[in-house]
Amino acid sequence: MNIPTAEQAAAADAFRAGSPLVIQAGAGTGKTTTLAMLAHEAQRQRRQGRYIAFNRAIARDATRTFPTEVACGTAHALAYTAVGRRYAARMNAPRQSGWRTGAALGIEDGTSVRVGTRNVNNKALSYTALRTVTRFCQSADREIARHHVPPLRGAEAEPLHEQLAGLVLPYARKAWADLQHPDRGVVRFEHDHYLKMWALREPIIPGDFLLLDEAQDTNPVVEQVFAAQRDHAQLVLVGDSAQAIYGWRGARDVMTGFDGRQLSLSRSFRFGPALAAEANRWLTIIGAPIRLTGSPLLETELSTVREPQAILCRSNVGAMVEVIRQLEADRRVALAGGGEALSALARAAHDLDAGRRTSHPELMLFETWAELREYAEFDPAGRDLLPLVELVDEHGTQALLRALARLSPEETAEVTVSTAHRAKGREWESVRIADDFTGPDDLDEHGEDGAPLPGPIDIDEARLAYVAVTRARSRLDIGGLSWINAHPAGDPRPADEKPTERADARDRDHGGGGAGARTECRSGAPPVTARVTPAGRPGDPAGVTAGARTTRRDR
Repeated sequence: MNIPTAEQAAAADAFRAGSPLVIQAGAGTGKTTTLAMLAHEAQRQRRQGRYIAFNRAIARDATRTFPTEVACGTAHALAYTAVGRRYAARMNAPRQSGWRTGAALGIEDGTSVRVGTRNVNNKALSYTALRTVTRFCQSADREIARHHVPPLRGAEAEPLHEQLAGLVLPYARKAWADLQHPDRGVVRFEHDHYLKMWALREPIIPGDFLLLDEAQDTNPVVEQVFAAQRDHAQLVLVGDSAQAIYGWRGARDVMTGFDGRQLSLSRSFRFGPALAAEANRWLTIIGAPIRLTGSPLLETELSTVREPQAILCRSNVGAMVEVIRQLEADRRVALAGGGEALSALARAAHDLDAGRRTSHPELMLFETWAELREYAEFDPAGRDLLPLVELVDEHGTQALLRALARLSPEETAEVTVSTAHRAKGREWESVRIADDFTGPDDLDEHGEDGAPLPGPIDIDEARLAYVAVTRARSRLDIGGLSWINAHPAGDPRPADEKPTERADARDRDHGGGGAGARTECRSGAPPVTARVTPAGRPGDPAGVTAGARTTRRDR
């Protein structure tokens, strides 16, 4: 067994003392090994407890390494045992289209309601009502309310959302009432439904201690249950606040502000000092409580990578662009998580291009392809869809679907394309960051050279960048994030220590660029010269550009 680091030994000592703990574990710092140490420490103390994992796969792996005194599972598994099993028959019911469920709830087929300039039809209303229930189930709230209604593409403005909520809430509340019956109902029963029912019962989880993994991405409903166990159990939260990237689906970083002893794991066993320095730039921007130290035994190079093992993208649309590029370069391409999400988006684009409305949640409010194109080109909220629009206009939807059908399994692929969200928890030998990572908008102010000054970096985007750059073991090409080299926040040293030409020098060293600069886009294809867009990211060498900054999830 490897000798524990001083930080791991400190965590074991603090756990032995029995106080509540918060362990900030940076990327690649041996979090799983440390958790196993705590579990075996509990065994020596003859204490019994529970490890609550992020998903079933992680819980299953933990079962192999943790002693039997520590039960390993998910919050959903606990809820199923207590409540969910009563609803097993409803969970096994045949699937049906959301609009059919909506019809059973009273949303008549053919319904069309005007919300601003958009026509919201019965399919959009049905989808939104069911999604509202899901968002309520992920929250700590006791009643369904307006803020649970999800915003829809093309109707994001607050007055439009207010109008939409007024239409949706009666049906969402009717759906939740329908779900209370174990043996009958029209709404398909999902796992989040019994988790919420369990939480509303204010359950007591037996045990001397609870280990909550990936605590930075905990849904409020799980946080509520976990925090309520403080009176009888030692609570230990483990995770990385800088990797809190699931806020868009209701998750919350419960580590920040938690009343407990703060510890950290900062030595990375995944990569060397050069990549740790790159990661620390983003940790500084985020204001994270830790900085990483790379392993002196590992050498990780930051340079151009022409044929990376993995390409990490900001969005599903960006992933589609990269898949097409890599296939055109005759590489065997895999898509992390499979190609169904992108195929569904391509089929939705095909329907619109053919003059038919689609039920895809991203595009359901648009009646024509021209309407979607106008939204993508001129509405800041829709600029991340512009690569999709240009791909369809250039290649056609059938060509996109044929390309996606050519995807290979990861085991036999030469390159894996992934969104940064799906890449979390994974690692590859070599990684390139795709061009669709978006820098901040320029300010109205100008510097001494007359160039616009770059705006502040969005914290959510910085967290996603940190996740992306820490996936490589040997080689990292920062590619689409190279704008950070010329941004004032890209130098983590105090302002009074920064030489005035440091950013320019680093730009030359890394081959990167920033807002208002000329930059080489490292796309794996031959180098091209591209102009940084007003949004502050390099223009796409294929003529595909994403404009304004967005904080949406991986669409």
